[in-house]
Amino acid sequence: MVALDSLVFVFIAGLITALATGIGALPFFVFDSISDRGNVALWGFASGIMLAASLFGLVQEGLAEGTPTQIGVGVAAGVGLVVVAHEVLLDADIDPREYEEADFTKLVLILGVLTVHSFPEGVAVGVSFADLGLASGTQLFGFTVPLLAVFMTVAISIHNIPEGTAISIPLRAMGVSKWKMVWWAVFSSLPQPIGAVIAFAFVRTAREFLPYGFGFAAGAMIYLVLTEFIPEALETGAELPRGGKPVLLGGLALGVALMIPLNFV
Repeated sequence: MVALDSLVFVFIAGLITALATGIGALPFFVFDSISDRGNVALWGFASGIMLAASLFGLVQEGLAEGTPTQIGVGVAAGVGLVVVAHEVLLDADIDPREYEEADFTKLVLILGVLTVHSFPEGVAVGVSFADLGLASGTQLFGFTVPLLAVFMTVAISIHNIPEGTAISIPLRAMGVSKWKMVWWAVFSSLPQPIGAVIAFAFVRTAREFLPYGFGFAAGAMIYLVLTEFIPEALETGAELPRGGKPVLLGGLALGVALMIPLNFV
């Protein structure tokens, strides 16, 4: 049985990552818009963070817990779940402009789509807390927190900020109030604390599946980066010199450069 205080602690960590999405709306309290170049750089930065967190955090930790085959199976499962979920939702693409005007049925669909996008990130947070209170780490609020958990929570929080900006852009265009933009940005990541708690409870109860859990989270996030974040950046930067690729690569490199040192703190 997983202790309630541990579940609450992991939920709060997931909630922090969700709240970080709201930070992405804050620039609109100062600026009316963000340039395409800035958006491409932000998408590249977020992609670099997620790739570094997946490869140097989750996969590396998974290999310490299990075999490459187990990690590979987990990666395949993570990719497969995202693909199947997209198919079940008929590959629905929800425009944030629809948030304000959605009825209950539409909000359920929106939440389903958001779950496909953000639930794997919550799973990554939950899996990274597998050794909460069981191994060496840093002391926080009476808990011994694994360094991987700190790394993943920071990585996903930073990654969520550009996502919040991307969500806020169309809302800003339709005149949604600034604080409502913050709310809808946070709303888009609400599946993360739920995913974190579910994943944490699962790997604590069935630790033999921990390597698969690391692979699952890494596979799902890498797949989302390659099929959604980077294509979104290239579409946004289509009118920039060389299609915005230099800006995208610069953002990617910056994201990776930021996260790799944190993994060795």
